[in-house]
Amino acid sequence: MKLRSLFEGGHPERIATGFQFTEGPVWCDTELRFSDIPAGIIYAWRPDGTISRWRDPSGHSNGLTRSRTGALVAAEHGNRRVSITDASGVPQTLIDRYDGKRLNSPNDVIVRSDGVVFFTDPPYGIDPADQEQPVNGVYAVHPDGTAIRIAEDFIRPNGLALSPDERTLYIDDSRRRHVRAFDVAPDGTLTNSRILCDLDHPQPGSPDGMKVDEAGHLYVAGATGIWVFEPDGHCLGVIAVPELPANCTFGDADRKTLYITARTSIYRIRTTTAGVRVV
Repeated sequence: MKLRSLFEGGHPERIATGFQFTEGPVWCDTELRFSDIPAGIIYAWRPDGTISRWRDPSGHSNGLTRSRTGALVAAEHGNRRVSITDASGVPQTLIDRYDGKRLNSPNDVIVRSDGVVFFTDPPYGIDPADQEQPVNGVYAVHPDGTAIRIAEDFIRPNGLALSPDERTLYIDDSRRRHVRAFDVAPDGTLTNSRILCDLDHPQPGSPDGMKVDEAGHLYVAGATGIWVFEPDGHCLGVIAVPELPANCTFGDADRKTLYITARTSIYRIRTTTAGVRVV
């Protein structure tokens, strides 16, 4: 398979700009929501080009996703928590401590179809002296509120995604510049760790947010653009983005538009394969 067979058109189109550092894109019914981390705002972009502040302040949110009920789940740097905001519009804390100690600064978050929330917790948003957790971990939170640390050997855990059948969890380590794959059990525990993708590159940029399409291709924000991998880890190539990307998501009614958050702007490009549905 060739990289271009997965995309329509040549280059990503810039659809919005003027932000400080965009991250955490997620398609919510008829709009794209995304974080501007330094500004502490979650914005909503609509296909008619209008943009509004969806949540301000956002707790310096980073990764965003949706729960099974459509509520917005946010990894918040500033508040050192994972929050959930339902139709009431009032954010509630899902988790802010583990083993009695404050989390570092939750970075990215996804929700499995059974409601289990997975998130990464590197220390990017805190001063070293403020770190209480002994490791930069990855966690799973069950619908009953039970939380377990499922990985603790990452240097800088960052983006994460599930395979279409939800049997494989992908987690990238920004410091090591690779993506690891794990077999994930119903209770969220991980086995069979293996390095799946190598994103080392002489240009600036480390693996960050990532998403998966229905065919199992992995789309990873990294140096120079969005790297695309086959399910077996074979790299098909990189879609160049004018600004260094931090994350991406599939959107529109058919889930065939890849939206990309890249520093001060938002970009999009049409795809030939739909993204995995966000619960």
